[in-house]
Amino acid sequence: MLTALAAGAAGLTGCTGGSGGGSTSDSKAGGGSAAPAQPGKYRSLPAPCKAGVDSKKIKGMLPAGDSLTPEQRDQMYAGVADTSYDGDRHVGCRWTGQSPEETRLLSVGFERVVSYDRTTSSDDDKAKQVYVRRLTDAKLPFPGPTANPTPAAPTPAAPTPAAPTPAAPNPSVPAAPGAPASPAASPSAPVELGSRVLEDLGSDAFLEDKLSPAGASAAQSRTVRIVFRTSNVIVTIEYSVQPALPGTVPPSAETQDRAQQLAQALAERLTE
Repeated sequence: MLTALAAGAAGLTGCTGGSGGGSTSDSKAGGGSAAPAQPGKYRSLPAPCKAGVDSKKIKGMLPAGDSLTPEQRDQMYAGVADTSYDGDRHVGCRWTGQSPEETRLLSVGFERVVSYDRTTSSDDDKAKQVYVRRLTDAKLPFPGPTANPTPAAPTPAAPTPAAPTPAAPNPSVPAAPGAPASPAASPSAPVELGSRVLEDLGSDAFLEDKLSPAGASAAQSRTVRIVFRTSNVIVTIEYSVQPALPGTVPPSAETQDRAQQLAQALAERLTE
């Protein structure tokens, strides 16, 4: 009996050793880590004050006073580069244009996003995360499919009498003295285009439009900010129009259009 038990124990020991050897072999076979993601498309950033942008666009966005000399105009349109301690990661440029009617400010910034652990996320994925944070800070919804719950069947309500339809004004009959003007006769207010996500600009893009509060002595300024991502580079454009006299409101359509044209030119420059 003792001999049989000893033989059985030896057999169990041999099975355990064989299992452990198999486990070690499997661990080595499947223990190789996944290949790191490829680096982002961009390894460097363009010169911020040039960036391949047509000078006509900059001149169209910034007024130049008649008192400026040709040298001063060239210096103004050349822009002033932001101080940067890492030109491969953050660069920017600023312009200021003044005239008796208004002051316009323009800034362009480039950020190259790098993932320090590409085994978990690529440079593009990291840039996407940075973009989403900025989109969230702007309080804009992230574009994507949303669930549309099936609406409940409406409860039938008691019919209500229809309101009488007001008679249309007869243009051949003159209005009574002191009567208010017809709404159709009043000039239409300028269309206000608000903040929103943009399509067909880089990989992702959004626009913010902010109008400063009205004041008795201060003119309202409008600032349009565009943020777009192309691969692992995020571009930020800020364009402000500040009228000199109170009561003048910069139109949103024109201000946004100029900023969007510049953003499109920069996006095309990056994709070349």
